[in-house]
Amino acid sequence: MERGSGGGAVVAVGVRVRRGPVSASNPTCGDPILGGLTPQDAGFTEEDVERARRYHRPLYVSWGASLLIDLAVLASVTFALPSWLTSGLPWPVRAAVITAATLALLTIAGLPLGYAMGFVREHRWGFSTQSLTGWAADKTKGFAIGTVLTALLMTGFVGLARTFPRTWPFVSAGGFGAVILLLSFLSPVVFEPLFNRFEPLADERLSRRLKALAVEAGVPVRDVLVADASRRTKKENAYVSGLGRTRRVVVHDTLLARGTSDELALVVAHELGHRRMRHVLKGTVLGLAGGAAAVAVLWVVLRSGLLLRWAGANGPGDPRVIPLVLLVSALLQLAASPFEAALSRRWETAADRFSLGLSGDLAVFEAAHVGLARSNLGDLDPPRLVYLLTFSHPTAPERIADARRWTSVRSGA
Repeated sequence: MERGSGGGAVVAVGVRVRRGPVSASNPTCGDPILGGLTPQDAGFTEEDVERARRYHRPLYVSWGASLLIDLAVLASVTFALPSWLTSGLPWPVRAAVITAATLALLTIAGLPLGYAMGFVREHRWGFSTQSLTGWAADKTKGFAIGTVLTALLMTGFVGLARTFPRTWPFVSAGGFGAVILLLSFLSPVVFEPLFNRFEPLADERLSRRLKALAVEAGVPVRDVLVADASRRTKKENAYVSGLGRTRRVVVHDTLLARGTSDELALVVAHELGHRRMRHVLKGTVLGLAGGAAAVAVLWVVLRSGLLLRWAGANGPGDPRVIPLVLLVSALLQLAASPFEAALSRRWETAADRFSLGLSGDLAVFEAAHVGLARSNLGDLDPPRLVYLLTFSHPTAPERIADARRWTSVRSGA
């Protein structure tokens, strides 16, 4: 799925319970996968599957541990927030301090595991190209952005609850919806440049081809840019970001270096398919609906005198409710993850078929997805439960199996 979708929006911007890895693994590499095709039938070897298994299996353990750490920290802060932390401060300052302190504790608690799995292990597997200084700088920037956004959001929430003590859920739902829309516009022009440098694609012939492809897909783009992903990782990606006049195709330099022009065009066609089928718009609408539902749940939770007493808060307008709001938001996001993943997989399959319709070349489709899976070490045969709960994309063998079926039906074979 491309960047910029609004699906999965929750009340808290800076607190997102860590979803499962992009893929997982299962040692039974010769068994048919969910799509009815073995990895070997899709062009992979047993060594491919085994290597992916060794890479991904520890990620499950770390994901589960990270999830427990996040929830434990949020629960601890919710029900054991020291009163001296913000005593005597104006309520807006208290709200900002409580939010920042909560996110800081989450970051500190998750730092050892994040360093071990996200830096040390990625280097051992030959994926990361980033220095420790660069990794730390990215984490610092991410923390700073998340803290500022979440502090503003939580301060606004408390302010609305104080100003509209009876109707704050309705006002808050509208306010959160506006934030989701605003972030959708700001992300490509404000946040993405903070983490990557973008240059116009130097290959003018390929750039013209990709722009023509976008026109053919019905979603013309302003620019075709190359992101300097290689200064962080050897993994590959491409996406379409921006809305309206800011829409552009972004290709990672890692994919540009390995893939053929036909494979690159197919990957971009897939991303254009998301736009053509309005997946970003639909995801944003679902995000707005999810935000409204989250506010409704918060309204019920914050009417509980028992929970408010445990949190040491007097009501929704008390800044001390913020850790409770973040905890409830994290739990809601966790509960919604399987449904988000299922919808995302459905949209990914639709975009795959769109890319096939544009290219008409099944061989290029298969070569592209085999190459991406090998380069990114994508899981080829995940445990079914993990797949259903966390996978936002079908596996590569699944995608190839569906492409073969769809092409066969379309050709009348």
